[in-house]
Amino acid sequence: MRIVEAALDGRGLRIGIAVTRFNDSVTRRLLDGALDCLRRHNVADDDITVVWVPGGWELPVVVRRMAQRGDVDAIVALAAVVRGQTAHFDYVAGNAATVGQVAADTGVPVGFGVLTTESFDQAVDRSGGIRG
Repeated sequence: MRIVEAALDGRGLRIGIAVTRFNDSVTRRLLDGALDCLRRHNVADDDITVVWVPGGWELPVVVRRMAQRGDVDAIVALAAVVRGQTAHFDYVAGNAATVGQVAADTGVPVGFGVLTTESFDQAVDRSGGIRG
């Protein structure tokens, strides 16, 4: 049997984070968690680029642009899309999920940190609230 495991040392890696402004009380918590994780794995602050995006709809376009520029080794996509009383949620959440195609098309890994929740309280909980 052959086992392949990634090293959990991010030293020297350049990481891009695309984070949405919409629902920023949640996405800022997601960003804080991502930054904490990267730092604990030895990614230097100078090697992290944070790009603010209007919302989940725009996320894939910005992630694709970041990947195509060639100045990051991986990207983390962060958003919080909360279900409302219209079909808007389905369109925005579905489009945000296409960031995975960016990874397939460019070869740049994209972490999917997009919350799709039924309520704002659930988004808060999942971004580090009662669940930590």
